[in-house]
Amino acid sequence: VQLQASGGGLVQAGGSLRLSCAASGRTFSPYAMGWFRQAPGKEREFVASIRWSDGTTYYTNSVKGRFTTSRDNAKNTEYLQMNSLRPEDTAVYYCAASRGSFYSTRTTQWDYWGQGTQVTVSS
Repeated sequence: VQLQASGGGLVQAGGSLRLSCAASGRTFSPYAMGWFRQAPGKEREFVASIRWSDGTTYYTNSVKGRFTTSRDNAKNTEYLQMNSLRPEDTAVYYCAASRGSFYSTRTTQWDYWGQGTQVTVSS
């Protein structure tokens, strides 16, 4: 399985960005897909996840009400719509796929990772 994240960029505070994560592989059928982020000097942290079968979502508290994750099963693509962006959202954003975890915020519980896309929010 290969994950390809895209859509990052530079945006002013209060602005929006939409990230995409396209998955490829002969038998891609994840239990869930998720987004993590890593700011300079900090550990990688969980942002959001979506259960592939029914679209149930889960968010870390700091992005609730601002970020929305969704998926397109036919395209094997996950999205992260980020609104009302803040400077503290600046980080490299990684998409991930899991064969059995949905609520887990631990990176070790996610099986596949994309290469990351930079999001920079200026104040």
